Amino acid sequence: MLARIALALTLTMAAVTGATAQEPDLIFKKSTVWRALTPDDKLAVYGIDDPLVEGVACHYTTPERGGISGTFGVAEEVSDISLSCRQVGPVKFKQKFGQGDVVFSERRSLIFKKMQIVRGCDAKRNTLVYMVYSDRPIEGSPKNSTSTVPLMPWGTEVPPKCGEWLKS
Repeated sequence: MLARIALALTLTMAAVTGATAQEPDLIFKKSTVWRALTPDDKLAVYGIDDPLVEGVACHYTTPERGGISGTFGVAEEVSDISLSCRQVGPVKFKQKFGQGDVVFSERRSLIFKKMQIVRGCDAKRNTLVYMVYSDRPIEGSPKNSTSTVPLMPWGTEVPPKCGEWLKS
């Protein structure tokens, strides 16, 4: 009976929190608010690779709530997220993409709030544009951060034109 309850709870939490195609790499955390008996509030820095654009990596910093609600995973996380993306090798597109396609998504509250990193292409400047923002169905958040990656030669390789990889 106890095993069935544990399985039901696990499946429920997986459905509620949602899964991402890629788990971000935790780089480090830094405490920002000390709490006596529960975990501190922290800033956490994560790294991800663009799943469709080889040679581009992004790092984002996000606040993580401590305290009792943070300990049990029910705290609603704030929308203050910063983003930085860079070319880290020769750029190769794996397939065509649309303006504003989601690169990475993560739940920021038990049910409603979600953080998303999306990608676009500034064809005139041959630059990939990444934006991070958080949303929720009823009351969105205008807080966002943008980072650009000008496509540059890598060694002797000529960079591709991002505009040629946009869906029509």
